[in-house]
Amino acid sequence: MTDSHPHRKLQPGRLIAATHNQGKVRELKDLLEPLGFEPISAGDLNLEEPEETGLTFEENAELKALAAAKASGSPALADDSGLAVDALNGAPGIYSARWAGESKDFNLAMEKVNQALEDEKAAERTARFVCALSVAWPDGETVTFRGEVEGELVWPPRGSNGFGYDAMFVAKGETITFGEMEPARKHAMSHRANAFKLLTEALL
Repeated sequence: MTDSHPHRKLQPGRLIAATHNQGKVRELKDLLEPLGFEPISAGDLNLEEPEETGLTFEENAELKALAAAKASGSPALADDSGLAVDALNGAPGIYSARWAGESKDFNLAMEKVNQALEDEKAAERTARFVCALSVAWPDGETVTFRGEVEGELVWPPRGSNGFGYDAMFVAKGETITFGEMEPARKHAMSHRANAFKLLTEALL
């Protein structure tokens, strides 16, 4: 659970990145390696992906972190993140990856979001990226942090940096999409970076 109690500290060294998504693995490596961690992805260890049965980003992040920590015997960090669109009542939300289908086609997912906005005749295209980062230890302790970044959606998508819905998202105060942005600049302001900042303050 997310709380403000003092937590056990995370020691530098091996840390399982509980994801099979290569885009997330890259971003987590960029965040973790400067701090002395050696992130190893769940995919590299052939760990099974648990079914995401949670109803919130936090629940799904905890579920994934716990499964990876218990299977590997090492602390694990999991990310559950997605796009929440105001005019769509927060959809796709925790189902953001599922909107991309079995083939994980995010061009298709972005088209679905844009089509849904057009169907709603939405005047506002405000949205936010949400990220819950959960750290779990093999003994079952977990702690979770949430970060968000506000912005709006553009169409057509722009830029081939980033992944997921990045190419249609312009953060508040910016003129270019996350897909057009240099990775380092995106990392400095993203939902994942905001959650990671809270995590490092509490655990490192």
